[in-house]
Formats: sequence, C-alpha cells, structure tokens
Amino acid sequence: MEPVSESSRSRRRMTGAERREQLIQVGRALFADKGFDGTSVEEIAASAKVSKPVVYEHFGGKEGIYAVVIDREMQRLLSLVTQALSASHARIKLERAALALLQYIEESSEGFRILVRDSHAASGTGTFASLISDIASQVEDVLADEFKERGYDPKLAPMYAQMLVGMTALTGQWWLEVRKPRREEVAAHLVNLSWNGLTGLDANPALTAATRGLVLSPAAETRTARPAERESKDQEKLRREQEKVREREQRERAKQLERQQRELEKAQEREQRERAKELERQMKEQDKLRREQEKAQEREQRERAKELERRQRERAKELERLQRERAKGFDRPQQHGEI
Repeated sequence: MEPVSESSRSRRRMTGAERREQLIQVGRALFADKGFDGTSVEEIAASAKVSKPVVYEHFGGKEGIYAVVIDREMQRLLSLVTQALSASHARIKLERAALALLQYIEESSEGFRILVRDSHAASGTGTFASLISDIASQVEDVLADEFKERGYDPKLAPMYAQMLVGMTALTGQWWLEVRKPRREEVAAHLVNLSWNGLTGLDANPALTAATRGLVLSPAAETRTARPAERESKDQEKLRREQEKVREREQRERAKQLERQQRELEKAQEREQRERAKELERQMKEQDKLRREQEKAQEREQRERAKELERRQRERAKELERLQRERAKGFDRPQQHGEI
C-alpha cells in the first residue's frame, strides 16, 4: 500500500470554505503579477496544487475568482476612505482620506495593482474609475459644504471632487512603485497642495489672455512657424499676465495677513479688557476690605474709648467716695472734743 504524503493529508483536511479562500488568494497573487488576461485556470490550479475541475467547481473559471478579488479590494479601499471622511473638520477629512489610500497601497499592494488595471467585465463591480467616482461622490459632499461657507458656487463641488480624488489616485499609483517618501509625508504634501489650493480659490477663475481661445494643431498640420516677433510679443504678454497673477496673489496674502493681524489685535484688546476688569475687580475687593478694616479699627477705638471713659468714671466715683469718707473721719473728733 502506497504511503499517504503529508501534503495529501493536508489537502484532504481542507474544507470547502478553506479551499475557496485558498483559490482566491492564489488568484489574487497571479492577477496582481500578470493581470486577468495573462492568468490562466491552469496556472491557478497548479499554484493551488489542485486540478482544474476543482477551480471550475468553486468558481466556474478564473472569472469567478477575479470578480471576488475585485469586489473585496474595492470594498476594503472604500471602507477605509469612508472611515476617513467621517472626521469633523474638512482638512482632517482630506488628510485622513489621503492617508487611507496610501495605507491601502502599502498594506495591499497586490490588490491596488489589480484595481488600477482596467477591470474585466466579469468583475461585476465595475472598474477602478467607478470606485474613484464613488469616493469622489463622498468628497463632493464635503466640498459642497465648504463652498457654501466660503461663498463659492456649490454646483462646482463635483468637478473639484474629481480633481482632488484623481490627483490623489495618480499620486498613489506613482508611490506604489517608488515608496519614497513615507506615506505620512506624501499625504502631508497632497493635503498641502489641495487644501492650500482650496483656501486660496479665486471665486471667478479665468485663463490668461495669452491662453484664452488658443487652439493647438498637431505638428504634422503646422504649415509655417509663427514669426519670432509675434512669439516674443506673446511671451511678453504672458509674462505680464503672470506678474499680474503674482501681484494679485500678493495682495490676497497681504489682505489675509492684515485680517489675521486685526483678529490678533482684537484678541489682545479683548484680553487687555479682561485683565483691566479683573484688576479693577481686585482693586474694588481690596478697597472694600480696607474700608471694612478701617471700620473695624474705628469700632475698636470707640469701644476702647468707652471702656476708658467708664473706668475714669469709676475712678472718679471711687475718689469721691474716699473723699467723703475722709471728710466724715475729720468731723467725728471735733464733735467729741466739744462734749
């Protein structure tokens, strides 16, 4: 009788749920490395050390495994971003959302590699673009509220949400390969660009005069080069436009700095008033205490004066009594001599 190998016993002990999970993990690794089209059922079966019928029995083919992998990865990433967007402050939401995407990329690199490829029709859950659209819809709500508070048109929030999410997603794809700097630093730079850009939005943005109406032609259709003089004028015009933009930005920064300075001065004045009130209150308390002490001293002095006066009266009475006694003593011998 042929001995049963350890691997055979291990495969026999694997339950249907365990086998299904094994095939999902094997497929996930192959899809991340070779893509959907580059992966075959034979490879999945060979990597899992099972026969092809086992794969068909559980999933009906590689399409079934791919659909489960895509659905899991999309749900995981969407869950992380949704949790991040539950913060209270808008900037914190952006920070945590960027960090959530980078965390997912770092902890689930294979899953992200699968998602950024065009999802196969068999996935049943759409493409990475649809996932980005779902995330953008959540960011849209955040931006709409911020736009209302800052006086911008909230109808523009969907477009800005696509910009922000798209920027973050493309940065994530780049960081997937380079992995430098660390994810917290990448997230900080993403938020630096997006948040500072949002806080300095122009309510009515417009292209510069040198760009408005420009229609470029493919190189093959270009007949003649523009004269150097025209090119020089355009460059000069563009330079002036850029200077105007910089001047406008400087004015905005100066206004913002002035506003911050005024707010600081108001806060200082308010603090000084509070201190003056507190000092005045303390002085009143001290004055009240001083008056009470003076009253107590006056009352004590009056009591002492009364006590002194009482003692003086008693002494005067005693002296008067003694004098009367003496007077009586003198009168008695004279009367005796007369007898």
